[in-house]
Amino acid sequence: MNLDDFSDLIERPDGGVRRDAEERRERLAVPPGALGRLDELAEWLAAAQGQVPVKAIERPRVVLFAADHGIAVQGVSARAASTGHELVRDVLDGASPVAVLAGRFGATIRIVDAGLDCDPGLLPEDVVAHRVRRGSGRIDVEDALTVEEAQAALRLGMRIADEEADSGTDLVVLGDLSVGGTTVAATLVAALCGTDSSVVTGRGGRPIDDLAWMRKCAAIRDALRRARPVLGDQVALLAAVGGADVAAITGFLLQCAVRRTPVILDGVVSAACGLVAQRAAFRAPDWWLAGQASGEPGQAKALDRMALNPVLDHGVTVGEGTGALLALPLVQAAAALAAELPERAVEEPTE
Repeated sequence: MNLDDFSDLIERPDGGVRRDAEERRERLAVPPGALGRLDELAEWLAAAQGQVPVKAIERPRVVLFAADHGIAVQGVSARAASTGHELVRDVLDGASPVAVLAGRFGATIRIVDAGLDCDPGLLPEDVVAHRVRRGSGRIDVEDALTVEEAQAALRLGMRIADEEADSGTDLVVLGDLSVGGTTVAATLVAALCGTDSSVVTGRGGRPIDDLAWMRKCAAIRDALRRARPVLGDQVALLAAVGGADVAAITGFLLQCAVRRTPVILDGVVSAACGLVAQRAAFRAPDWWLAGQASGEPGQAKALDRMALNPVLDHGVTVGEGTGALLALPLVQAAAALAAELPERAVEEPTE
């Protein structure tokens, strides 16, 4: 598998349509600039849809990739290792923020178990059916995946993207349900941006104390030594210091861009996957929005590298797609205003 092939498959959103959307905006009764960033969101969406006026988002979908990361045994997370299935169960039971908000915002949720470390019988068949492997290796001392597993996870993400596009999903809200995922994501960001571990190490969705932060820094430092020799090969990089969910999200993002499906990114994990995808196909980030600033330094660095400006900055650190989902109503509002506001009356020339 050569991810560089995506560079030829992915085109930018339609620039001509975006210019048409900008010109139409100039004619609306509400003065240009009065709606702030909503204008930009509407024009981005129109270009992605390839039409003016932009159409309403009718079938938004929250897609959450789940996995456990072996590095969690090093005490880098506030959650115990191998408890990712509990996060999944909370979403399924409606006991998580993303589950509560999805119903309010008219979005359905799909959970894909890419690499949870639990008995498959603990979760519904449609969740665990795609699992690539059980858990992942400790990235500070061993590969997270074999190359074959990394390729399988990438293909899984591509397949999920195709299924969503074929089913009529018109906007994806992307997130992850993982334990140890921010450590893996920070490693990828540091490797791809050429920075040290301390620059990208954050506190995680459930904040860790100072000792755990130092352990996390050390784990990322050691993982970086393993990542740098394979920086030129995205598949090998994902195998060395990624994970099944990270590889699957990377494949998902690339194939969503191929299928012209817009995506709202959540936190540092989806941003890190976007950074890997950008290395394979530089046009791919044009199909994504950054839903929110999570406060993770690795996310900020990744978004800066991809030239993505977060829609929201409300200090939401819970992860699990919540921040991205909070941006959905703003995108929906932008589309509605761009499509439904009347144009200014044209003054008849006087004789």
